[in-house]
Amino acid sequence: MNEDGSLLPLSVADLLTAVAKDEPTPGGGAVAAVTAALAAALAGMAARYSRRSSPEQQLLRGLAEQADALCSRAARLADADAEAYREYVRAARLPRNPDPEPRRRAITGALEAAAAIPCELASLAEEIADLGRRLAFDGNPRLRSDACTAALVAAAAAAGAALLVADNLAARPGDRRITEAHASAARARELADAALSGPASTAAPERTHS
Repeated sequence: MNEDGSLLPLSVADLLTAVAKDEPTPGGGAVAAVTAALAAALAGMAARYSRRSSPEQQLLRGLAEQADALCSRAARLADADAEAYREYVRAARLPRNPDPEPRRRAITGALEAAAAIPCELASLAEEIADLGRRLAFDGNPRLRSDACTAALVAAAAAAGAALLVADNLAARPGDRRITEAHASAARARELADAALSGPASTAAPERTHS
């Protein structure tokens, strides 16, 4: 991470190095958020590339703008997740004596914040998966695999986020946010499956997939 702790200015190589270090952050939440942001960026590419040969200019412009907004929101959650964990560590290091109550309140607040971020991410990733699904049907057929990949990657991010919500709220097994996050993850997977069911391109490819 850079000096202010942000992941966003890092190169891909530096991000991979930061994740692989023997440190707790950036961890699963940040990785899920970055993954969701990449899925949204890929959907944005599919929308813009599709505009080159589609009469649906207004529709695809709107989808590209939606992808940009989702990408920015997901990227911000990556940094927010890392900061939430640091806040939890600070709370856990507060003294237990003579009065343990301030520490308990601080930990509770930190866990609430830590749960709110992946809960938001699960919902966000569901939206990204839906965007990928729409582009699999409404975008350029030659970019169907890109749109499907965006939906699949978003679904994976949603599943990871739902798991983190459940972990952070383990002391509250009946909390509705656990159910909501898992529901978002399930819907994201359904949307990805729907994208895969779209028509495959039979045209000669105009671009090489990496």
